[in-house]
Amino acid sequence: MKYQIIISIKSQNLLLLFNNKVKFTYKISSAKAGIGQLKGSYKTPLGHHVIRAKIGDNNPVYSVYEGRRITGDIWSKRLNDQLPKDDWILTRILWLSGKEIGFNRLGKFDSMQRFIYIHGTNEEELLGSPASHGCIRMSNHDVLSLYQYVEVGVDVFILSLIHI
Repeated sequence: MKYQIIISIKSQNLLLLFNNKVKFTYKISSAKAGIGQLKGSYKTPLGHHVIRAKIGDNNPVYSVYEGRRITGDIWSKRLNDQLPKDDWILTRILWLSGKEIGFNRLGKFDSMQRFIYIHGTNEEELLGSPASHGCIRMSNHDVLSLYQYVEVGVDVFILSLIHI
């Protein structure tokens, strides 16, 4: 029994596969700046990754994270108005690490050092179109669903041209 994640930048979808069969399809948002590997680019990196860490077990939906640590805040419209920012990291974090040396791992192109995550967002209305600062955004309820099925080490493939 093996899970895999396939992310299509073109269709803005994430597929959770179980034994090579689609179990769930989720709407996502990749980077507003497009695709790219370079640190500091605010682009979504392509290629083969793995889940390096799962962060947020048992925390409430809409929990706010900074630096991969829970702040103790629960996101709300009111909190958003008090502390406006456009890339809140909410609910759960799946931290990705590149597997392809020189492409998405090590040096100027390291996805893990870029802090590339799959995470919940405050801008769920933008799902289906590129809107993030490089990460893969999901609805908060969808990231909860995905989180329960995957473990550290699960393969994640981020692809640009395939339409799924």
